[in-house]
Amino acid sequence: MPDNISDIRSLLDERVGTEIKVTVQMGRKKKKERRGILQETYRSVFVVNLDQDENNFERASFSYRDILTDTVAVEFE
Repeated sequence: MPDNISDIRSLLDERVGTEIKVTVQMGRKKKKERRGILQETYRSVFVVNLDQDENNFERASFSYRDILTDTVAVEFE
């Protein structure tokens, strides 16, 4: 991933509408994976429509800063 927020946002802007896998660091040796479609990008966050078969809620938002600090990992499928 890029090493600054504007490059991360540009990369995600190009991928709006594609399938994405988001891995969230929940704490000590705990990770949670979520799959969905990258719906929108905003100034400081991006929104993912989650797969309803795997998740209890429809949408989740993450900040670009989370990617920069390795709290969230993003993979495109």
